[in-house]
Amino acid sequence: MANKPLIMDHPLIQHKLTLLRDKRTGSKEFREMIAEVSMLMCYEATRDLPLKEVEIETPMTMTKSNVISGRKLAFVPILRAGLGMVDGVLEMIPAAKVGHIGIYRDPESHKPVDYYCKLPKDIASRHVIVLDPMLATGGSAVEAINLLKKEGVQNIKFMCIIAAPEGLDALTTAHPDVQVYCAALDEKLDENKYILPGLGDAGDRIFGTK
Repeated sequence: MANKPLIMDHPLIQHKLTLLRDKRTGSKEFREMIAEVSMLMCYEATRDLPLKEVEIETPMTMTKSNVISGRKLAFVPILRAGLGMVDGVLEMIPAAKVGHIGIYRDPESHKPVDYYCKLPKDIASRHVIVLDPMLATGGSAVEAINLLKKEGVQNIKFMCIIAAPEGLDALTTAHPDVQVYCAALDEKLDENKYILPGLGDAGDRIFGTK
């Protein structure tokens, strides 16, 4: 049975999402808000990280407190738009390693084509969060997770900002064990496989190539 996707309806996330959707928002502000939304979403996506108790000394006395234990984290953005989310999540977890998977959607077939994959050597021993602002057809997300599973990764989450129902269905069908986190579930895909109402091409808006 597939994990139910977690839609993050926090007011701060929803406010920034509205600004992201607005076509008047320029690349600088768009990049900043993609990072900010990713940082806010990272709180929820890491809620279940295991903790262990350690003993420390405060300026006042000895005490016991919690730190993250067990497997370490890695963030894996799907190039190129996923790069826009990296700075935000690293603000929260600067010690995490970062891998990169390059996948583009063929403009005619709309099928994913992978062209680059560079992962930390110890990726199989890490909790991995895959990053991509848009989950449209789901093809790129499914392929990226396929690649990670081939490398032995067992604990994978997927974090996007906007998802289409078609992409969400494709991802949860192919990988029912992967928990999906998103800020909005939109209406549908158009004839060109863009999300409606969406926010346009996230990569173009992040990097100013619109």
